[in-house]
Amino acid sequence: MKQITDLQGTFRLSNNVEMPYLGLGTYQADNAQEVIDAVKNALNTGYRHVDTASAYKNEEGVGKGILESNVAREEVFLVSKLWNADQGYESTLKAFEETLERLGVDYLDLYLIHWPVAGKYKDTWRAMEKLYREKRIRAIGVSNFLQHHLEDLLEAAEIVPMVNQMEFHPYLVQQGLIDFCNAKGIQYESWSPFMQGKLFDGKSDVFDELTGKYNKSIAQIVLRYNLQKGIVAIPKSVHENRIKSNADIFDFELSEADVSYLDSLDKGARSGPDPDNFDF
Repeated sequence: MKQITDLQGTFRLSNNVEMPYLGLGTYQADNAQEVIDAVKNALNTGYRHVDTASAYKNEEGVGKGILESNVAREEVFLVSKLWNADQGYESTLKAFEETLERLGVDYLDLYLIHWPVAGKYKDTWRAMEKLYREKRIRAIGVSNFLQHHLEDLLEAAEIVPMVNQMEFHPYLVQQGLIDFCNAKGIQYESWSPFMQGKLFDGKSDVFDELTGKYNKSIAQIVLRYNLQKGIVAIPKSVHENRIKSNADIFDFELSEADVSYLDSLDKGARSGPDPDNFDF
């Protein structure tokens, strides 16, 4: 198990960049005061990793939140993602500049291809490699790439993606994909670690024993599970109390048996689109 120490702890990427293993997700946070306050609250709580995307339409607000916080830009691991309509070589270069402008920054810590658009992602990756070599981005990666997408990309890639951001939670573990990424030196990262809230639906008692045993919430148990599996997690919240609660996971450790129990809940259940079958 990788050492899990505190809110500003990191996992080291293949190029030796340190990526904080707990971050703030901003999916569906609006571009106004909501996301500005969420980012400020997270950074002032101690988070040093903020994840956004062109498709979220809130990059401006994320940038303002960083600017208005008490934390310097260079201390924040800032992530954004290239949207599907912008894939392709020249269009990726253009979209990247537009993302920087919206965020009000001059570089990204991590830039991801949001989805594996057939016939486009190899040219897109060439543009990402160019931006990386020009030191415009500290690390480059992908999102929602299954093993066959990665294998196809790696046939043409000169640089192996440093990160693969996937839907991940106890009901969608995809251990084979995690193992493949680990073997290739690709850091696994989870979006929707709470299955877009479905883990809290109240109709299941599968977490009851663990929440009682560790005196922690389902959210805290699940986030700790992510980190102990070596997976970066970016829970989304706009509520200050939940942002703080999500970070309160460094005073306990799940046993190996309990990690295995959570793995055993896997049933291939997705809350988001299937990377092999999306039409956007």
